[in-house]
Amino acid sequence: MPITAEEVKKLRDITGASMMDCKRALEETEGNAAKAVELLRKKSLIKAEKKSERETKQGLVEAYIHSNQRVGAMAEILCETDFVARNEMFRQLAHDLTMHIAAMNPLYLDEHSIPAEIAESERRIFREQVDGNLHKPARVIDEIIEGKLKKHLQEICLMSQPFIKNPDITVEELIKEHIAKLGENIKIGRFARFEL
Repeated sequence: MPITAEEVKKLRDITGASMMDCKRALEETEGNAAKAVELLRKKSLIKAEKKSERETKQGLVEAYIHSNQRVGAMAEILCETDFVARNEMFRQLAHDLTMHIAAMNPLYLDEHSIPAEIAESERRIFREQVDGNLHKPARVIDEIIEGKLKKHLQEICLMSQPFIKNPDITVEELIKEHIAKLGENIKIGRFARFEL
């Protein structure tokens, strides 16, 4: 089945992938656009993983103030080159990320940046909540506590939060998609949220 230029263009508009990648994905999936999107997404995540070790020395500082003028956020969004830092897609990503920070109030960038004493304190709190209330083996109780802790840590870490504009993906997945589209490593540096 031949793939038309219009089908390739539609897929490119949806995914932001190159025309050749879109054409190959449509050919591999025999013209099925939904499967082609999924295939391109998987490939873009692999490309993003390869670029994640590259150094990021350029970027911008983005600020977002909510319409009520009582909540705001600032974030340092880093990339490899000044060329990408001036790109409209990168600027939109920076805006979306600061809006997300203002809305979701993450406390840490990722689970690796949480101090060990904070994680241990949360573990103790969950243990106190569970101990005595459940009549289950210790192993099962430990699994419940670790599950609660993991869920809590994901909620307070920016990278693992569901993205506010598309809850089907996390902030980390959003950044990886942009890494694949822009061809450069992208990282979030420092960020802060302010509220009156």
